[in-house]
Amino acid sequence: MRALVFDRFEGPLTVCQVPAPPVPGDGVVIRVEATGLCRSDWHGWMGHDPDVRLPHVPGHEFAGVVEEAGSTVRKWKAGDRVTVPFAVGCGTCPQCRTGNPHICDDYYQPGFTAWGSFAEFVAIPHADANLVRLPEQLGFVESASLGCRFVTSFRALVSQGRVHAGDWVAVHGCGGVGLSAIMIARALEARVIAVDVRPEALALADQLGAQHTLDASQTTDIVDAIRQLTVGGAQVSLDALGSRATCHNSVACLGKRGRHVQVGLMLGDDRNAPVPMNLVIAKELEILGSHGMPAHDYGDVFDLILNGSLDLKRLVHKTIGLAEAPNEFEAMGKFNTLGATVIDRF
Repeated sequence: MRALVFDRFEGPLTVCQVPAPPVPGDGVVIRVEATGLCRSDWHGWMGHDPDVRLPHVPGHEFAGVVEEAGSTVRKWKAGDRVTVPFAVGCGTCPQCRTGNPHICDDYYQPGFTAWGSFAEFVAIPHADANLVRLPEQLGFVESASLGCRFVTSFRALVSQGRVHAGDWVAVHGCGGVGLSAIMIARALEARVIAVDVRPEALALADQLGAQHTLDASQTTDIVDAIRQLTVGGAQVSLDALGSRATCHNSVACLGKRGRHVQVGLMLGDDRNAPVPMNLVIAKELEILGSHGMPAHDYGDVFDLILNGSLDLKRLVHKTIGLAEAPNEFEAMGKFNTLGATVIDRF
């Protein structure tokens, strides 16, 4: 099969022929019809993720068709249209048994712990516990954007942030996750303030429904600006980027009893970012992490899509062939990408 491979961190990304994966006994092999490019893939290529072992095929947000099912799989068969959460649960650990397979104690992540979806085929274990059936109305390209951005943002806002209609939601960072969060917050009838340093990203945030946009490179005090716009602070704030500055601003811009949700990965020098705990205590703030979403919750997202409240196609900026992916990786490192880029030709 054709796949995008790298054999050293920050090294060349090469499209070449590699062996197709064997089908796991309790899993499936999926023919990839579309797969999104995510900044997490870039982090893996840079060597920021300890799970990645070389040589490696990245890719973790995808949609496709079951090519072959293992001998113990009961719910799935060849020809089924599916997607899968980027964190695959084992189905038996305490987290999985209590309904939280997205933080499984023995997690499996295509594109990180194993070869991923920048290939014609990808293998997924524990299929009965993790695969998600795609509604017939959803195409593969828009479904590929679900896997990391939309479902991550959905859980962050709905389950963790507990957003209600009329709430002020501040979104720090307007990449794929941040823009998805804006769309979801607007579908929930919340009011959104979008923060970024790129005028083109803020323009897209405005198109997707943000009531206010703030350019952090031009605004002297982002926290004060948000407090003024919201008359006291946001009810929910999301750090969709993952840096010392965005994490601090996200916590500090909250009103009393507000909720900060950390979604952007905190890596390298940002790993142990300081948090204004004086504000957390004085305002009784909540600090929450959010890491993907379990397969059994996808129905809530599909409901918003199928009733017309959420249009995934609005986030897909462009589609490319597998051979074009190396250039996109380099652009990601320079924050030159906008919206979602999806590979749909292999």
